[in-house]
Amino acid sequence: MPLDRRHFLIQSGSAAAVVALFGQGCASTPAPPSAGPGETLGFTGVPASLRDGIVIPPEYEWQLLYPWGSPTGVAGRMPTFAPDAGNSADDQAVQAGMHHDGMHFFALDAAGERGLLVMNHEYTDEQLLHTDGIKEWTSGKVRKSLHAMGVSVIEIRRSGQGWQQVLPSPFARRVHGNTPMHIAGPAAGTPLMRTAANPAGDAVFGTFANCAMGVTPWGTYLTCEENFHGYFGGPKDAARNATPAQRRYGTVAGSQWVEYWRFDERFDLSRHPNEPHRFGWVVEIDPFDPTATPVKRTALGRKRQESATCTVAKDGRLVVYMGDDSRFEYIYKFVSRDKVRPGTDAAARAANRHLLDEGTLYAARYDAGGRGQWLELTHGRNGLDAANGFADQAEVLIHARLAGDQVGATKMDRPEWIAIHPQSGEVYVTLTNNSQRGDAGKPAPDAANPRANNLFGGILRWREDAGDAASTGFSWDHFALAGDPAQPGSGARYPSAGADAFGAPDGLHFDRGGLLWIQTDLSGQVIGKPPYTSLGNNQMLCADPASGRIKRFLTGPNGCEITGCVVTPDRRTLFVNIQHPGEARDDGDTKHNSAWPDGTTPGSARPRSATLSIRRRDGGIVGT
Repeated sequence: MPLDRRHFLIQSGSAAAVVALFGQGCASTPAPPSAGPGETLGFTGVPASLRDGIVIPPEYEWQLLYPWGSPTGVAGRMPTFAPDAGNSADDQAVQAGMHHDGMHFFALDAAGERGLLVMNHEYTDEQLLHTDGIKEWTSGKVRKSLHAMGVSVIEIRRSGQGWQQVLPSPFARRVHGNTPMHIAGPAAGTPLMRTAANPAGDAVFGTFANCAMGVTPWGTYLTCEENFHGYFGGPKDAARNATPAQRRYGTVAGSQWVEYWRFDERFDLSRHPNEPHRFGWVVEIDPFDPTATPVKRTALGRKRQESATCTVAKDGRLVVYMGDDSRFEYIYKFVSRDKVRPGTDAAARAANRHLLDEGTLYAARYDAGGRGQWLELTHGRNGLDAANGFADQAEVLIHARLAGDQVGATKMDRPEWIAIHPQSGEVYVTLTNNSQRGDAGKPAPDAANPRANNLFGGILRWREDAGDAASTGFSWDHFALAGDPAQPGSGARYPSAGADAFGAPDGLHFDRGGLLWIQTDLSGQVIGKPPYTSLGNNQMLCADPASGRIKRFLTGPNGCEITGCVVTPDRRTLFVNIQHPGEARDDGDTKHNSAWPDGTTPGSARPRSATLSIRRRDGGIVGT
């Protein structure tokens, strides 16, 4: 039977304590501060809003920390942002990228007064990125675009005036679409990974389309390559030769979002069909060593990666939870072969260097009645053999979506961010929406995805059997079915009366005190329109799973997505990203309905994605 809230919050005695320790990148961090009796969610909730700006409780204040175009802090290379988008591709390679997303804070001292803030830059708005938009594509624009995605590593320091970026910093680094990377794990060097430029199949230039993320127990950052498919293209007539696997992953000539292929031949599917196999991975980055080469970890499977959330099994092995953010795709789990070497220093990072290269990948099946199973994706098992199109384990991993089909995993409503409760070990996942659920020829509603034409999404959670993340069975239920309860037929269901309504949940983050921060991503095409009218602009809410209360904490500027959230170890600062403010549509329309943060009216300035730091005015714990 589905688990009730009380059962879900019983302490399991599993590795949840380890999660609490390494969740902020520092295994020696003391126990989380207590919010005190009756103070949880004690902040003044904010109403849903269509205001073009940041709205937070009056007890709180926010600071603008790292907007697109800010210098990253590389010594001797700190160009400032050009308001006319006149920065060069070389400038952009050492500046904040566009569309900030997943993020983590790695403390540099015991007090947490200094740290590294590491964040993804998901995609580009080419109209904003270039002075003349996309009237004409050039090789220089392709380079600048590739440099505007990837990852930033910046150093920050807390002072009496709040958090400030350290400029320059020996840690400062941009990892982008032209950064050299290693390929490791079972797929490295295999035929489908080899190209003319890299016949060995073990190295690649770049990471891009970086959405959600994860953090390892040894203190490295995992960035997830999501919608990589839109950057590969070619002549339309080449589409008729696309394979079923290419169609499943969306790497079909003629369907590209940008014209990279005309100026950088590695993006031409008709000439280099294996290049897309080298994207769609989880990439490990050492934030403490700016000279370390990032590594694509193929044992975790190739998909439109969304989240790489880590925990430790009872026997000490690493477990990584992942989603695949597309309609009717799967939720995955990786369990390492070997155990985690404790620690977060350089020796521990070296000792765990290959831990993500050997292990077992699973896909989830959510059965009726609140039970589920992890289905092994190993060559030679569950029909994953040559007779069904999988020559070896490399093909299982490169075509993980097809492997999920073969084993009968549950097709989900866009599984996105995954978060683990730091005390109980329950796992929560956002299912953003799926307007095609129940359409002709599409999968019908099922127990885990119960609504046809699912416009609002929800949050599903599960508890591994015996409280052990390495288990192959689990119990699950719905924490929330999102939407406006006042809308007839919405199917909205929240865990407590009076919960603030939301739609299209996307980002998730548990702070060390067990508060769940929920972020939303309604499309700019629907914000303020029926049936989403009452939900306003995208927002961030705070939930207390123990009581089921959900309270709205922040609303953002017009057109933005709220994403990428992390709370410092002392729980007194919350960092959050405001992505693509001003985006009125999803099709690259040239008009923007916001000039945040530099202007007050649309058209007065280029809107810029940015990182905010948020604190209580009295210095107290965030979420209270």
